[in-house]
This record gives sequence, C-alpha cells and structure tokens, in this order.
Amino acid sequence: MNYKVEEVNGVHILRIHEARLDTSVAPDLKTELMALVQNGEQQKIVIDLKEVDYADSSGLGAILFGIRQARETNSQLKLLNTNIRVMSLIRIAKIDNIIDFFDDEQEAIDSFVS
Repeated sequence: MNYKVEEVNGVHILRIHEARLDTSVAPDLKTELMALVQNGEQQKIVIDLKEVDYADSSGLGAILFGIRQARETNSQLKLLNTNIRVMSLIRIAKIDNIIDFFDDEQEAIDSFVS
C-alpha cells in the first residue's frame, strides 16, 4: 500500500495514495491501523481517502477493523475526503452512524476531544 502518515497537532493522518481500497491494499491498511492504535493510549487517527476512488468489502472491512481497534484502546478514528462511491458502500453497510466523516482537514483535526 502506498501511504504516508503525518502528525498534525497530535492527530495522525494516514494519507492513502491508492485509487482502490481492495484486497490488495486492505491487509496493509489493517497492519498500519494496528500499529497506530498500539502506539499508545487514546490515539487520534484520520484516514484521508482523497485519492481513493473505489472501495470493496475488504477495504471496508479494514476500516471497520480500525474502528474496533481504536475503540478497544479509547482511541478515535475518523474519515476525511470520502468520495460518493466509497460513501455509498459505507451507507449500504450501515456503518455511517459509527464513524465521523469530514471534507475539511482542519475540521477533522479540531473535532477530536482532548
């Protein structure tokens, strides 16, 4: 998976540089999310999906995995720049009510409770 992790004001931003979030990328996403969550208590994580045009069930599963891992460590995980196609899949899976979505990076960063 082609990605970069940046830290902005104590928030880890995982920027995915892939057009597809599918079976070829999902295992690496799970691994990276596990590493971020295990890095310490109460991590603040944003997954930037700006370059992701398509996600399948395995990509969605990787995001759900990250949500579960975050909850287990009292961390928070949010999504940034989710396009209509990916958002449709999230709505079909009915998980749009368990994760926060943002179109503005600063709003996403500011949304975390300290």
